[in-house]
Amino acid sequence: MTAGDAAWVLVAAALVLFMTPGLALFYGGMDRSRNVLNMIMMSFWCLLTVPIVWVAAGFSLAYSGKGRFIGDFDWAFLNKMDINTKLGDGMAISGGGRLLLAVIFLGMFAVITPALISGAVADRMKFAAWAVFVPLWVLLVYAPVSYWIYGGYWVDGAVSGWLGSRGSLDFAGGTVIHVNAGIASLAGVLVLGKRRGWPKEGHPPHNMTLVMLGAGILWFGWFGFNAGSAFAANGTAIQAFMNSFLAAAAAGLAWAIVERVKDGHFTNLGVASGIVAGLVAITPAAGFVSGMAPIFIGAIAGVACCFAVNLKFKARYDDSLDVVGVHFVGGLVGSLLIGLFSNPEFFGTVGTVKPGLFYGGGTDLLLEQLLANVVTIIYSFTVTTLIFLALKHTIGIRVSDEAEDVGLDLDQHSETAYHESSQLMSRVSDLAGSLSGTSERVGSS
Repeated sequence: MTAGDAAWVLVAAALVLFMTPGLALFYGGMDRSRNVLNMIMMSFWCLLTVPIVWVAAGFSLAYSGKGRFIGDFDWAFLNKMDINTKLGDGMAISGGGRLLLAVIFLGMFAVITPALISGAVADRMKFAAWAVFVPLWVLLVYAPVSYWIYGGYWVDGAVSGWLGSRGSLDFAGGTVIHVNAGIASLAGVLVLGKRRGWPKEGHPPHNMTLVMLGAGILWFGWFGFNAGSAFAANGTAIQAFMNSFLAAAAAGLAWAIVERVKDGHFTNLGVASGIVAGLVAITPAAGFVSGMAPIFIGAIAGVACCFAVNLKFKARYDDSLDVVGVHFVGGLVGSLLIGLFSNPEFFGTVGTVKPGLFYGGGTDLLLEQLLANVVTIIYSFTVTTLIFLALKHTIGIRVSDEAEDVGLDLDQHSETAYHESSQLMSRVSDLAGSLSGTSERVGSS
């Protein structure tokens, strides 16, 4: 690792950190005016708690050791993080410093992953329950799944986690982050229950300006998310950057076109959601595909997620801000499409990375991707459900009906986002949306 590599990864880590406030604005604008501060605080709570949990035990459990299923506590509490420590022949360039850099960069991923779940449980979850849920979920769900895909790499440069060692690919977290958080969101909303009045009452975004600003910040930060995952300033980082740019554009365009054909309108919410869907889909594939593949992946994800967000009305689960439809479906689409588009010859990784079906690899990689995602779905859904049930039967997870009506900003935080006149206009907008139909999204009903 050169000084330039280290500098790029530090910048990329800062970009990924910036994504969490971006997500807070994105979700906050999509929510109703009386809950916007609660929504923002749920993301910022992850910024406060996850770094502490991460350095205490999370990173060590997710990456240390040479077992197949979980790490050990060898690196707990930043043990062995001396910047002069040599880790082994495969990682011998300032090994301790490189390891500390990994803690920093990968810790930003750990922060935003549970924050994604907050969008699904918006409007009705007790903040105290959320405060406990976040560190539990990081340790019990996020760390084990991370180890299965990436574990052991920082020990000697080889993956020992059982899915990664089989050949499953996940460049920057499609399975570990998006599929994982997406299916956990479904588990959460099933235990938590529906919002009052849903789906009869509409719950439209109260501030599309915040939504678009948040989407722009997410797109900007995602270049660090994906290109930084090369962990070097090299050709793979450049290609991952390009792939992220193209996939987001293709997905946003595809979603917009589908909405225009279906409903007769190009909507800002559709474009913003499409951009995020494309970024989600390219995340697992960013360092494995080339050429026109990111455009195909983005376009497929844009169309798939556009239709997926409306499944909640048919299946009757109240995913407030479409985390399941965008992150779970988008992550699954991108992860599976690696099995078609993986091109190791382009990246010089022949022999270490399996080629996809379109590059002469048959169905081997596709089946490995399917296995990794099925296992993640089952594990994450089961353990997340148990965490929510434990909280439900101890401290409680849902606010009262009165609190839901008055808004979580006042009830949970004793604050309001807007002055009285602005608050009145926002509440009028909320009421108009409630009277206009059953959907959060224009024309989706």
